[in-house]
Amino acid sequence: MQPIYLDHAATTPVRPEVREAMLPWLGDRFGNPSSSHRWGREARAALEEARERVAAVLGARRSEILFTACGTESDNLAILGRVHAHDEPRAVVCSAIEHKAVLMAAKQAHREGVPMVLLGVDTDGRVDVDALDEAIALRPCVVSVMWGNNEVGTLQPVRELAERCRARDVTFHSDAVQAFGKVRIRVDDVPCDLLALGAHKFGGPKGVGVLYIRDGVRLAPLQFGGGQEHQLRPGTESVADAVAFATAMELAAAEQAAETRRLARLRDAIERGLCAGVPGLTVNGAGADRLPHITNVSVPGVDQDALVVALDLAGFAVSVASACQSGATQPSHVLAAMGRIIEGAASIRVSVGRTTTDEQARRAAVEIPGVVARVRAAA
Repeated sequence: MQPIYLDHAATTPVRPEVREAMLPWLGDRFGNPSSSHRWGREARAALEEARERVAAVLGARRSEILFTACGTESDNLAILGRVHAHDEPRAVVCSAIEHKAVLMAAKQAHREGVPMVLLGVDTDGRVDVDALDEAIALRPCVVSVMWGNNEVGTLQPVRELAERCRARDVTFHSDAVQAFGKVRIRVDDVPCDLLALGAHKFGGPKGVGVLYIRDGVRLAPLQFGGGQEHQLRPGTESVADAVAFATAMELAAAEQAAETRRLARLRDAIERGLCAGVPGLTVNGAGADRLPHITNVSVPGVDQDALVVALDLAGFAVSVASACQSGATQPSHVLAAMGRIIEGAASIRVSVGRTTTDEQARRAAVEIPGVVARVRAAA
């Protein structure tokens, strides 16, 4: 039997259309976008066209799109760029279940003397919206709440959070890396000031991201060199990656509505099979609106690492927490904030994607409970 990849929240395969769009810029069309000759002008034109295409999908202006190396860099620049843009220390506010790219940037700001405020969540991972008003009273330099959680899938009330921040003239950032392509995201609809994206979550290559920066929002650079990317990210731009990002983004946005329904159906089928076939299993975040492609379950009486290895040997690729935490000995900070850490239980994330079929979801729903039973019996 063919192995089944159920870790699309970690990364997705590069789409053939995206690979095809990249290839010319990895071959004969190799010019440096900063060069003034014809090779450079050709590269610059392609780079700016890609920027325009990304802006159009987001409902933004071309001048508001910054290409980065990944979602993590985008998050770091959003948080620390805002911190360093102020002469006096002003607080960073973020939810307790943010991606480590945001939390570690906030902790670095705290080491630099900036107050750090964590917004708590309920047992399904939803941010306490009313607590935001108290945090805003501190006049923070930035509030950061992710659009959809990468471990349990919980969707946050981003529109309400962003509007509350806008009303108080506080900069609002959202990590939408996991959410883009799974739910509708446009900055002309939701008033985010900063938005982070990563191509490899929606059919693009690894190594390219975007930071949307609303016109008028000041950031200080974290790197220094030339004047590329509005002097915020110096270095020769990768035209191939920018073109790939724009292509993957357009495809994902065009398919989003239908794909959201399909992914939710596959996820729900897997969840039903797991709940029926694994005694004691709980679905984390089940009471909240969730991203359609992620289910996170806790299985009592099973060693977490042993279960993931057993599933791998059985032909199923899943993960514990997020890929960024693989190998970590500490429990998931997301489940801990939700009060969902269960002693002696394994928590795994199963995530479907564009290449997941109905038959693969059916096999997962039927066969994973058997793997769990064998691991329990061997314990």
